Amino acid sequence: MAKQLIGTVSSTKGDKTIVVTINTRKTHPLYRKQYTVSKKFMAHDEKNEAEVGDKVAIVETRPLSARKRHALERVIEKPALRAESLAVTKADEPERPASKSKPDKTEEEAEPKAAKAKAAKTEKEAA
Repeated sequence: MAKQLIGTVSSTKGDKTIVVTINTRKTHPLYRKQYTVSKKFMAHDEKNEAEVGDKVAIVETRPLSARKRHALERVIEKPALRAESLAVTKADEPERPASKSKPDKTEEEAEPKAAKAKAAKTEKEAA
């Protein structure tokens, strides 16, 4: 029987191809500290039904291309919020005012010498 792996879709850029990231927790043999190892697998998605962030099950299959040796079996779970929807809502939010520690300077305050010289020049031309 072919091995079944469960992971998260990290890319859908290829046509009928998804990249699935599978995270595994391992324990170091000497230090007994747990750490996470992630591995990426390319899988065949015939109907282009999986999207980034979906939790999917993939199974081993015959080699389909140079790096594709798995096929999408099923989509287990879709996320409640996708990254695209979050980007749209952040763009809709109004901008927050700048920090109160440094107020914005007006043009005259930023360059007082230049503003004074310009005012003096216009006064001379008027006279």
